[in-house]
Amino acid sequence: MAERLVVVSDMWGAKKGLWITSYLGYLQQYFDIVFYDCQQLANLDLRLYTEENVHKAFVNGGIDTAVAHLLRKESVPSHYLAFSTGGTIAWKAGLQGVPMKSLYAISATRVRYETIRPSGKVELMYGDRDENRPSGEWAKKLGCEMELIEGFGHTLYSDEKIIRKVCQDLLATVTHKVRETKKAV
Repeated sequence: MAERLVVVSDMWGAKKGLWITSYLGYLQQYFDIVFYDCQQLANLDLRLYTEENVHKAFVNGGIDTAVAHLLRKESVPSHYLAFSTGGTIAWKAGLQGVPMKSLYAISATRVRYETIRPSGKVELMYGDRDENRPSGEWAKKLGCEMELIEGFGHTLYSDEKIIRKVCQDLLATVTHKVRETKKAV
């Protein structure tokens, strides 16, 4: 039986997220995938979809609404793959009790303000040019693995090379666990 993977989009959701189909297309052959659009989780209904308006809507209650909806929808222990604002939502949901086997968050905004991390394996990835990334000291203090990718900014997750790397990392995590289980039997 395939491992379950919950994917949480960036703040644009499916509206500007054509890159997400690359992740889903590759990973669907290895995982049972559940996809959440951040804007739908947050019940955003904006007249003007500017970056500033969408960001404000998430900061002014949208993140909390999305976390509450994720808490209601998810009760099965799963791996999480989350992007930007989706990383913050998954992180906070994990702290509030969403059963999380692992969290792989790419360019997760606002987690740098957190002082506690969710249980399970937590991997973070940021471009070295992402101004919203936490410090290496913060990651070490919280016990998170954090990888910096040279030459990339905040939206590194939409680059095909990064998509391949992330998918291979996720697959390696699951196949490694399968091999460990087989050895134990």
